[in-house]
Amino acid sequence: MTTIAPQPHAIGDPGYSQTWPREPQSAGRARVLVCAALETWRLDQLANSGGLIVSELVGNSVKHTKCRLIRVSISLTSPGCVCLSVSDKSTACPLLQQPEANAESGRGLFLVNELADRWGTDRRRWGKIVWAELRLAEA
Repeated sequence: MTTIAPQPHAIGDPGYSQTWPREPQSAGRARVLVCAALETWRLDQLANSGGLIVSELVGNSVKHTKCRLIRVSISLTSPGCVCLSVSDKSTACPLLQQPEANAESGRGLFLVNELADRWGTDRRRWGKIVWAELRLAEA
């Protein structure tokens, strides 16, 4: 389910962020950043989902905006919970749609919706922040 709600605030470690050009290669760079942060925080269990989510969010920004730059951030919002975000200067918000069975694309937000514990969009005067939250599964 998509929501437009305030982005969680970070606690503990300050988090990591990087700005890259709006180009397809930035998705791979974002995946590396997220996986490195999760490893640093000993949250390796979230690396596969986190890497895929951030790749999809960056891919959406690359495909659907004309911005020159995108900013990727990851922060520890509470023990065992991280927030991934992608910021750009486009005011157009992503829209979750059910992908057609034979479609070759259009599954990015569907995957984000399935993998994230929650996700949403924060509108800003200068653009938007699309974020996703991941939590460790309770044992």
